[in-house]
Amino acid sequence: MGSALEIRNKNPNPRRSKMFNPKKIFKLAEVVDYQNGSIVSKEIVKGKTGNVTLFAFDKGQGLSEHTAPFDALVNILDGEAQITISGELFEPKAGDTIIMPANEPHSIKAVGRFKMVLVMIKS
Repeated sequence: MGSALEIRNKNPNPRRSKMFNPKKIFKLAEVVDYQNGSIVSKEIVKGKTGNVTLFAFDKGQGLSEHTAPFDALVNILDGEAQITISGELFEPKAGDTIIMPANEPHSIKAVGRFKMVLVMIKS
């Protein structure tokens, strides 16, 4: 029988997809593909204190106004979006990042196709 360390290393973290091995380099924008008329999402990290989700929005798709109980960091990976936070319009493009504050109404709309990574940290 192996040591405790060897046994632990044989048991993968059940909250992490095998595709996202922490010792593997990958490009976030290549993890999700666009789909006509849809929003595609893929959760890559999920934990008790937060999660990281990738999204690919087709042109004209969006998320209607809602609130979340935690701050949400959005980084645009490709394309551009319209993000409204408490009635204020923002137009981030590839490479831009914005934080949507907890408990403030926000919505997202795809100006053209765009991809984003969403990081939610629960406090």
